Amino acid sequence: MLKRPGLLAATGGALLLAIAVGGGIAWTTMRAATETSNALALAKDYIGRGDYNRALDILDRILIADSGNAEAKKLHNEAADGKNQSDTKKSSSDSAIAKSLEKVGQALVFPPQGSGQGGAASDQASAQKRADDSAQRRAEADAAAARKKAADAELSKQNAELQKKMREVNDLVDKGKAAATKGDFAGAGQNFQEALGKLPEGEDRFASQTLAGIADGLYAAARANPGPGADQAIKDAIQNARDAKKKDPNNAMPFYTLGKINADLNQVDNAIAELKQAASLDPKNYLYSYELGKTYLKARDYEKARLSFDATVTLKPDFENAWYNLGLTHQYLKDPSRALGAYGKALKIKPDFTLALVASGRIYAARNQQQAALAAFQKAAQADPTNPLALRELAAQYAAGGDYASAEGWFRKALAVGDDAQTNYNLATVELKLGKGKEALPYAQKAAAQQPNNPEYLYTLGLASEKGGATDAALEAYAKAAAQDKGYIEPRINLGNLYLEAGFVDKALTYLEEAVAIDPNSFEANNNLANAYGKKGLYDKSILYYQKALGLSPRETTVRLNLARAYVSAGDSAGAMGAYGELIKLDSKQWDAIYELGKLEASTGDAASARKTLQDLLARNPDYTGAADAKKILAGL
Repeated sequence: MLKRPGLLAATGGALLLAIAVGGGIAWTTMRAATETSNALALAKDYIGRGDYNRALDILDRILIADSGNAEAKKLHNEAADGKNQSDTKKSSSDSAIAKSLEKVGQALVFPPQGSGQGGAASDQASAQKRADDSAQRRAEADAAAARKKAADAELSKQNAELQKKMREVNDLVDKGKAAATKGDFAGAGQNFQEALGKLPEGEDRFASQTLAGIADGLYAAARANPGPGADQAIKDAIQNARDAKKKDPNNAMPFYTLGKINADLNQVDNAIAELKQAASLDPKNYLYSYELGKTYLKARDYEKARLSFDATVTLKPDFENAWYNLGLTHQYLKDPSRALGAYGKALKIKPDFTLALVASGRIYAARNQQQAALAAFQKAAQADPTNPLALRELAAQYAAGGDYASAEGWFRKALAVGDDAQTNYNLATVELKLGKGKEALPYAQKAAAQQPNNPEYLYTLGLASEKGGATDAALEAYAKAAAQDKGYIEPRINLGNLYLEAGFVDKALTYLEEAVAIDPNSFEANNNLANAYGKKGLYDKSILYYQKALGLSPRETTVRLNLARAYVSAGDSAGAMGAYGELIKLDSKQWDAIYELGKLEASTGDAASARKTLQDLLARNPDYTGAADAKKILAGL
């Protein structure tokens, strides 16, 4: 912790203690009473503003001169009580911040920017932080220049000796900031401590500006240099900002710095309170309303965020990040048209603003304006060819449009700059769409290894393994997917099919019954369960589930053929004939159905119908594979 010398008001009581100098006792006494009255009024004003230290300093001087002043005693007690309460609140706040710092750890108060890995969500957060930091650095530079100009103006008003002292202080602060920027927090501390020791007495406004500058410098350096010393720098920044507020409660800068620190520590309510005060004290500073808007976004108070960003772009219309965040806020407020308008303003200022292009593309895609979406994503990828988010969005848009070949290429490019589970999964899915099971497998394996508890990734690994002929691996992947998600129907259907094909009917039934229980209206689950019951010899249940499947998809000819065969196996000739008849109505070239119907008619003694059915079959399809068997049946009628 930096140690600062006491920054008290000028000592001595010359303003309050009347000294008789040749003007008569009566006049001197009157003047003393007036000065005491003015001092008491000033102390009351300080107490009302919460500046208890200044109030106590004045009241101490009055009581030294006149220990029996009842009003001064009363105000002194009031100020002392107020200070105690304020110190208690401050201690509580310090404790809360200390706990937050402990949670994030020594080097993780402000974690380094991400490398683009971890999927679209982390890429977006990482890209937004980069864009935000870049824009904010420019804005902070503008603000610093404005502060320096104001400080120079203030300096020019002072006498030569005071100017010299102030310049010495400013030079030391600049040296300290330079050291902190390089991560040399120890060197920075020495310069800052020396600067504070040289503060001229009685210049509270200058002292406040100095403390605020130190606080903001430490904060910025800690963000840029996470690691040993950064957490202590943040604590020192907090203390310096608080001291700056005490020295000059009308200085907006320390409120701004404390607001940013609280926002970073996720103490959102405190951050909002500090930033609101900063914006109130300096309503023309666009950075204050901008940071306040970002904090309202974090608090999910979207309407207040909108108002803050509106204020920012009014103050600084060429601030592209403010327009982007305004667009984001409109999206949260479910107003995509205004969001597009705000993104458009950001893009007029910065045509290669990747995040704004991606956000616009997503809105176009949601509106089914596929060409506009594709154009936006293409511009984003061109603007930043190393941005995984832009590349993934472009690839996904190609996939959504059915252009899997283009999607394949862009997903590969995305993986080249940021290998993550989601992109591996997407590329595996695209490869499967292209019929490239062998190519899909390594990407599916990577996705499942990177996120081993993701059921969709495990299911895709099962598909890729199955396509590659690795049945055991497919069974294992499907089983893991099913175990991870009790409501996931697809891996259960595929497990049922594989076990059925392998002859493990009971295992197949277990998974397929689970599938139908999850979704009774799944055509595939009902059809496959009917197949499994048929293999088990439970024809009544087989018929029931074939009927359910046909109720969901009436024109499925294969299912109707299987239903007719189930009726035959169950000994229900009438049901079978009806099912064959319905199938032949749907497709008059269902040769197997025609042959089986004729065979069934012959077995039930309906020779005339059998003869007609089989003769029609041979006449229309003399090369039918079962023609010889049909002729034998006809010969025996």
